[in-house]
Amino acid sequence: MGVFLAPMAGVTDLPYRLLARKYGADLVVSEMISAQAIVYRNQRTLNMLAIHEEERPCAIQLFGHDPEVMAAAAALVFEQVQPDMIDLNFGCPTPKVVKNGDGAALLRDPDRLSRIAAAVVRAVPIPVTAKIRLGWDERSINCLEVARRLEDAGVHWITVHARTREQFYSGKARWEYIAAIKANSRLPIVGNGDIYTPADAREMITQTSCDHIAIGRGAQGNPWIFQQVKAYLAAGELLPPPSLEERIGVALRHLEMKIEADGEERAVREMRPHLAWYLKGVPFSSAIRRELNTAENRQEMERLLKELL
Repeated sequence: MGVFLAPMAGVTDLPYRLLARKYGADLVVSEMISAQAIVYRNQRTLNMLAIHEEERPCAIQLFGHDPEVMAAAAALVFEQVQPDMIDLNFGCPTPKVVKNGDGAALLRDPDRLSRIAAAVVRAVPIPVTAKIRLGWDERSINCLEVARRLEDAGVHWITVHARTREQFYSGKARWEYIAAIKANSRLPIVGNGDIYTPADAREMITQTSCDHIAIGRGAQGNPWIFQQVKAYLAAGELLPPPSLEERIGVALRHLEMKIEADGEERAVREMRPHLAWYLKGVPFSSAIRRELNTAENRQEMERLLKELL
């Protein structure tokens, strides 16, 4: 039973993946990366492919809608950085992605989706995995068919976010569909959706019989969740939550790592939501979170975080 960091745009960059591994994630997955931009050799996109040896095993997640482009991008990624896996994004719900026929839009075209998967499987000598949703909307839930097609295409496992595209992240994840896919597939199935506590993780496993779990939003500002879940699954042990000092210390370390990776200006801008997540639920932190959202430099962010101590 693996406990994985699910891919999230704007979240699972290299610094956060390293933190997640440090705190017990068994596998980390990159932000979704455009196959088209990789093939065009867009430099900022190529920079997103960076992998550190300490984060392995690590998967690079690709999105796109052209089988040949996806295969070419996967081959280029393998040649450049040798990830442990390639993950295919068939689940992103955002309008700017689906309007191009990428992400969850492919759930409406299972033929193309399966051709993409098969092309990428042929293109690289490492495991290829896929992340899907239940379907486009309530009237077109087709996850069982999509899972069967992915199995036929030769993917290594399937991660199922148990919502439709139209749900985005609202409502309750419908774990019964994960159970149905697991019961009808020979592949390992990774359950995803609404895992915020160790008890949630155990309940998903009990309800679905999934082989692994992937934690997304529950890990935002909370890398400790991986070791907490693993301790609970292994021995029923509930580890104590991190102290305020530990929260602030890891937030400051995350900021430092982000600046090292991307430079101060970009890091400060992109760390604003992360720092707010680290402080979620911390008493008297709401004013600090508001100020962090407009902080302009590293010194200002460090001062605000240390004020809480």
